[in-house]
Amino acid sequence: MSQPVATSAPTRPAARPPAHPTSTKPYKYSLADRLYLPLLRGMMVTARHFFKNLVKSKYTISYPEERRPYSGRYRGHHILTTRPDGSVRCVACFLCSTNCPAECIHIEAGEQPDVNIEKYPVVYEIDMLRCVFCGYCVDACPEEAIIMSRNTDMAYFNRDQSIVGKDQLMKPFTVDPERLGYRPYYPEEDRQRAQMRREAFDLVSAAKGNP
Repeated sequence: MSQPVATSAPTRPAARPPAHPTSTKPYKYSLADRLYLPLLRGMMVTARHFFKNLVKSKYTISYPEERRPYSGRYRGHHILTTRPDGSVRCVACFLCSTNCPAECIHIEAGEQPDVNIEKYPVVYEIDMLRCVFCGYCVDACPEEAIIMSRNTDMAYFNRDQSIVGKDQLMKPFTVDPERLGYRPYYPEEDRQRAQMRREAFDLVSAAKGNP
């Protein structure tokens, strides 16, 4: 027996795309367009937000009297930390300048009089205009000699002022714990973890019925 031959349904010809217009038609202005009503509608939105923010705004602050609450890991102005005797903690190992992607750190090493410390930086300069504030120098430092603050007041009037030296990086005001930023240690987070552990221990003790 011969097998039946399947016949396919006739296919419709593909629809042709609409023809592109060959002539341009000028835009017809309506009465509202002629009276500039869309422009007035936009000005009303602007005026509404203006007067609303003039009375009370959650976006505008009175800088510098009022500052935004920056994160404890904010990457601001750099700080060179010191030892208890006041000497800089840096040992001039060049790891920070080697890891810097912007190549903005310049160090010149010298011999340290202390036999326990091999070198110290005679010159330590950071070009703030080239710095990208990535924090790689903080991550690479084995001595925790460089950290970052939350200080954002960095305004320079010429190129020379943007090159910050060792004396400026060791300014006393930058060691304020309330202004510290990105660094290897976070005492405030350690305190929070300790508080959470104490609360968890109290909950477990209460569940077990311990006094």
